[in-house]
Amino acid sequence: MATPPSEMRLDKWLWAARFFKTRALAQKHIELGRVKVNGDKVKNSKVIVVGDVVDLQLNSLPYRLTVKGLNMQRRPAVEARLLYAEDEATIKRREEIVQLNKAAQMVGEFTERGRPTKRNRRLMDEFKRQWG
Repeated sequence: MATPPSEMRLDKWLWAARFFKTRALAQKHIELGRVKVNGDKVKNSKVIVVGDVVDLQLNSLPYRLTVKGLNMQRRPAVEARLLYAEDEATIKRREEIVQLNKAAQMVGEFTERGRPTKRNRRLMDEFKRQWG
């Protein structure tokens, strides 16, 4: 049985960890500066090792990942999640952003169709209580 690699290219790791469907998409995001390793902008060929911290901006949502494993092949999602550990504060911030985006979308619906329905009003009131 082959020994696991001790280092790996960043674009290949992002692909293997299932953040991107193809390596080309991973490379594009790296080139656009949406991926940082240990706080620095990097190139596609950046070699990462276990313990590196990867900051990723994906679909306008932040991710902060600590590399826990390397895998040269793209495996199922359950196995891919074992390759990294996420920062709890970033998870919470990402959830808040998703909630705010949902709220903005709800408000935008009413401007097109007039007044909100009774059900939509209840949803808005519940949301305001959560954030108020």
